[in-house]
Formats: sequence, structure tokens, C-alpha cells
Amino acid sequence: MSVTPEQKLAQMEITLPAVSAPVANYVGWTVCGKTVYVSGQLPTENGTLVHSGHLGLDVTTQQGAVAARQCAINILAQLKNACDTLAPGKGLSLIKKTLKIEGLVSATSDFKDHPKVINGASDLMVEVFGEAGKHSRVAYGVASLPLGAAVEVSGIFELDL
Repeated sequence: MSVTPEQKLAQMEITLPAVSAPVANYVGWTVCGKTVYVSGQLPTENGTLVHSGHLGLDVTTQQGAVAARQCAINILAQLKNACDTLAPGKGLSLIKKTLKIEGLVSATSDFKDHPKVINGASDLMVEVFGEAGKHSRVAYGVASLPLGAAVEVSGIFELDL
């Protein structure tokens, strides 16, 4: 008997938060065919930004990876909301594949460890979904992010409909 993504999260002692409301004119997720797109998520807990600053200045690579992991937890919360809306009762088992993770890292111009930072999000997807969590990815360095966040992460997933 296989372990569901929710059971895996429970084993990891991760409780998904309530989805946060968008801070501008967009939705938290949208679906096209069998693909769900999750909007960029910030490293927030209980509605409060918990990781701010710039990598290479006042945030370490390890702290950035922790921030990216928190973004991924928030992605999973949005994703669960989408799954519960589309197929009540199926939860995250409705996810067939993580297709792509896109990470933005607020960093100084000489910072070079963007991939290590976004591994915080990528690693969580593989921990939760196993082989189906492996994905394509891009990591960008940017001058600033909303609310002064250190990291922002979005995701694209295939649904098992």
C-alpha cells in the first residue's frame, strides 16, 4: 500500500497552512486541461513574511533554502486547495507529476548559488511526491521581490484526471 502525499507530509510533521489571499489582481492557482499552475508563493507563515532580505548580503544560502522550502509548503497548500476543489476527497493524490518549479531569488549581483537556494523547494517536492516530484526548473536572480521577500517560488503540475 502506497503512502499518500498527505500521509508523507504528516510523517514529516508538516501541516499545510490555509491558503493566503492574493495580494494583487491574480488567483492562487488556475487550471488548463490537466495542468494546474500555482502562482508564486512567498516564504510566509500564518500570513507573516518570515524570510526577507537579499542572498549574498544579509541572507545565507542555507537560510535561502529554508525560505524556498517554506514557499514550497505554501505551493502545496494552494495545490491541495485546487485538488479539493476539482475532485473532493482525492487531495494531493490527484497530482500525477510535478512538471516545473520556478524560483526567484532576491540577491546581490555577485551571488551565484541560486540553484542551491531553490533546492529547498525542489527537494520538498521529491520528498512528498517521490519520483513524480522530479521536475524541470529555473532559478532567477532578481533585484527585489514583493514585500522584501528573499525568495518566491511557483509551480506547474499535471493532474491525474
